Amino acid sequence: MAQDNAPRLTPHLFHPRYWGSWLGLALLWLLVLLPWRTQMWLGRGLGALARRLLKSRVKIARRNLELALPELSRDEREVLLKENFASVGCAIFEVGMAWFWPDWRMRKLMTIKGEEHVHNAVAQGQGMLLLSCHFLTLELNARCFGLVRPGVGVYRPNTNPVLEYAQYHGRCASNKYLVDRTDVKGMIKTLRNGDALWYAPDHDYGSHASVFVPYFAVEKAATITGTATLARVKNSVTLPCYNIRTAKGYELNIGAPLADYPSGDELADATRVNREIEAAVRRAPEQYMWLHRRFKTRPSKEEPGYY
Repeated sequence: MAQDNAPRLTPHLFHPRYWGSWLGLALLWLLVLLPWRTQMWLGRGLGALARRLLKSRVKIARRNLELALPELSRDEREVLLKENFASVGCAIFEVGMAWFWPDWRMRKLMTIKGEEHVHNAVAQGQGMLLLSCHFLTLELNARCFGLVRPGVGVYRPNTNPVLEYAQYHGRCASNKYLVDRTDVKGMIKTLRNGDALWYAPDHDYGSHASVFVPYFAVEKAATITGTATLARVKNSVTLPCYNIRTAKGYELNIGAPLADYPSGDELADATRVNREIEAAVRRAPEQYMWLHRRFKTRPSKEEPGYY
């Protein structure tokens, strides 16, 4: 389903410098042939190993949990941290599932809540801005949604051309194409065409085009204003959309269109987005990507950094 400008398989991708990348992809392809529960067991073990080796990431995740969830005790946050890294390990296998599994196998593990909101939008010819976030299951979010209605993803191209080829075509396994996260015109065009656009605004992208509003317990978290910009596209709706791992597989949640959004007040709109994302994350906080420095940007240079 990819566009004509999608990465192509060219001879230079087989240069010896990329053999390690091909080997890693081949190993991942083989591993995801295993039963799902076996993959999750292996993933949890891999996550435990990562928690021992990736000390800097552990430090960042622990600090994020302190900042975001101060209502938890230290022991409760440590339990959550441990489960979070177990989920990190599982996410490696879930990338392979999203990229390599056939549709029939994916459908066996997925359940959908709120599918009617997609059908209603399609019936009215509306574009759909899928308000999502960086759950560790995000690859499966796009894959599962594409089995309901093929859409378009916003992404960051990989600098390794082999991984870029695999990433692009893997993410288009059940979707149409991808647009670079800097290509705002491409995103707007997608919505105007009546397509679904997967968009996750919950990372810290710096102070440019951002406002400082509450996110979890942090009162002034840098939050991009691009969500409201896209939501203003004529004849489009904003649907919360996220995927959660369960004991039996994956639950794709599609929320009702956000009412009275955008409001025109950028602070209120950014706060609304953060509130929607926070509600989703609290359903499965151990599955959220706490490993990145979400609160690194401060309102002024005079204020000490959180990290």
